[in-house]
Amino acid sequence: MMRHPHVWMGLLLWSIFSQAQAAWTVNMAPGATEISHAVFDLHMTIFWICVVIGIIVFGAMFWSMMLHRRSTGQVAAKFHESTTVEILWTVVPFIILVAMAVPATATLIKMYDTSEPDIDIQITGYQWKWHYKYLGQDVEFFSNLATSQEQIHNKTAKGENYLLEVDQPLVLPIGAKVRFLVTSADVIHSWWVPAFAVKRDAIPGFVNEAWTRVDKPGIYRGQCAELCGKDHGFMPIVVDVKTKADYDTWLTERKADAAKLKELTSKEWTLDELKERGDKIYHTTCAACHQPEGQGMPPLFPALKGSPIATGPIEDHLHRVFFGKPGTAMAAFGKQLSEVDIAAVVTYERNAWGNNKGDMVTPKDVLALKQAASK
Repeated sequence: MMRHPHVWMGLLLWSIFSQAQAAWTVNMAPGATEISHAVFDLHMTIFWICVVIGIIVFGAMFWSMMLHRRSTGQVAAKFHESTTVEILWTVVPFIILVAMAVPATATLIKMYDTSEPDIDIQITGYQWKWHYKYLGQDVEFFSNLATSQEQIHNKTAKGENYLLEVDQPLVLPIGAKVRFLVTSADVIHSWWVPAFAVKRDAIPGFVNEAWTRVDKPGIYRGQCAELCGKDHGFMPIVVDVKTKADYDTWLTERKADAAKLKELTSKEWTLDELKERGDKIYHTTCAACHQPEGQGMPPLFPALKGSPIATGPIEDHLHRVFFGKPGTAMAAFGKQLSEVDIAAVVTYERNAWGNNKGDMVTPKDVLALKQAASK
């Protein structure tokens, strides 16, 4: 027995009105592409078919319960089976399924039609970043989480796009059919941008295809949709869709940057220059596991501060960063970072947090190691 009905009523009203303050989202977003609109329309078609089925079924059920209830003196009919009913509940569901299958099949055919693309982009998932390669354009880069470790560890206020911001977004031109070739270098990832209605698993050793055509410039965000390890939640996707003119300008600049990076390999670097560059590379690429101050998270992610690797022979340190350590979470960065960035990050680790070795790795050293490894 409820002894205090006013208390329960107050709790009920508080629950209703407190929830009413939130922005309820109970449906899919239409998206920003032709395919995403087709998926949304298909969703709504199936939804309304289900609504009609629900109204008919529950209407018939409640009508039968009300008009044929025992209190009105109704007597249940006695029959074993009805051929008419058997035919109806076989034929009607079949017709409904066909009505659903026709638009669903048409949408799926469009989604999987990757023929005749204007641009091909290879997308490779890494723990925990994305690599984009514009095939035939000599442009490729990694896209890393840009949210600072201070925000992640609640040392500073969260930004507007917390955990959904990257240092280098994927850039696409409007109106172009872009084919994505999705794969992985380590574990299973999933490249997912809801506004494009694109979600493809990135599986080591396999290449899955998807495509999109965006007609409206803007920033579109997504995430890795596969539980891919410790930093699964720190693997966002950002796509910057530009006008054709802006995209051509960006592509030209990227090609120029790639040429400059090759030139930097032959540059004579100083210790301070490498440390300054290595600081940025470390906090973008390594800090998630080894922590910003090099203290690590033993035993899975060992400390670099005072470690035998970071204070030992410089050749061993370079080898570990370049080739990784099989059987552990230490990835091989030889194919992930440029010669300059590998040299910079190794130099930084050997001279940060009190390690103070005073030595340095040059890009030429890394290039020599890469050439030896390729033989």
